[in-house]
Amino acid sequence: MSPATGHVLGVDSGGSGIRVALRAVPGSGPDLTWSSSVPVAVGERGIDARSLLGQVLPAARSLLARAGAQRCEAVCVGAAGMASLGADLRAVLPPALSEALGVRTLALATDAVTAYAGALGQRPGAVVAAGTGLIAVGTDLTAEGGWRRADGWGHLLGDCGSGAWIGRAGLEAAMRAYDGRAGGSHALLECLQAVFGPPPELPAALYPRADRPAVLASFAPEVARCAPADPVAAGILRRAARHIAEAAAAVCPPPPPRPGREDTSAATSRQAGLADPADEVYGGAHGDVRGTGEAYEVAVTGGLLRMGAPLLTPLHEELQLQLPYVRQVAAAGEPLDGALCVAEALLTDSLLLPADPPMLRVVC
Repeated sequence: MSPATGHVLGVDSGGSGIRVALRAVPGSGPDLTWSSSVPVAVGERGIDARSLLGQVLPAARSLLARAGAQRCEAVCVGAAGMASLGADLRAVLPPALSEALGVRTLALATDAVTAYAGALGQRPGAVVAAGTGLIAVGTDLTAEGGWRRADGWGHLLGDCGSGAWIGRAGLEAAMRAYDGRAGGSHALLECLQAVFGPPPELPAALYPRADRPAVLASFAPEVARCAPADPVAAGILRRAARHIAEAAAAVCPPPPPRPGREDTSAATSRQAGLADPADEVYGGAHGDVRGTGEAYEVAVTGGLLRMGAPLLTPLHEELQLQLPYVRQVAAAGEPLDGALCVAEALLTDSLLLPADPPMLRVVC
């Protein structure tokens, strides 16, 4: 069998469960998939490798049997928390997957990297993964540039513009209306009462919850529903859009120097709302992909997009304002698609995304 043919496996593990997909390379048929709503356990050593293997190995064997195959040549595991909680995965998965599935090459990636690969494939640019939380990553595909990251610091320190952030801001506006303080929204107060009950009981119900970010994010759709008729709710979504665009701008690959000019004024000009005519010639502050004349691409992916026009309209405007020469594109796929993309690139020796631990670690 040629090294560039065989079957590859993608794994997407997160707080909502785990998904596995098998792809034949080359192949024109659909990927075979399996999913579970049971998330992988997290213990003293971080993400529990045996908990992950307990779901992935039976799923992989079942998918291989359906495909009439015996082994996986390459695997990419994308997991939420891989960078900070992945020590057990890094120690246990390489020998376990090699022994159980015949894996020759393994990539261990953060879910932000697989979200990037799912959205843009192996093209340079930036991706914001926005759901309950929020993280942005970008790369120019060079080893020197590696991966750039912004936010993803959790609902207490960051995740600005995320579902949890929007929900918390909406609940604050509701409580302001309950108190009679400025900045309150009676529309959001009515939503709070319908969803959570009497406002004075909300702190006791919310603060002890281990899943507090998810509870906060569950109120974000109420903000979107109120936004068309409520200026406070609409203002929350405009601020969320600004935060999302700021995260994208922070991780967009830096610009190449323009001929005969020092590259010092572009960011200042954008912040001041000023356009430099020379940017149109040379692709803008973040516009030129290593002198090719092609624009870097920016995509936003994740469940937050389901909020629709009340968020997406101001988000499009903010991205145009903060990154005027970057091309906005729709995400091509999801993190599971990204895991398959990386695994296939490992098999065909065509990986362009930078191997930059702890964001993306390749084990041969």
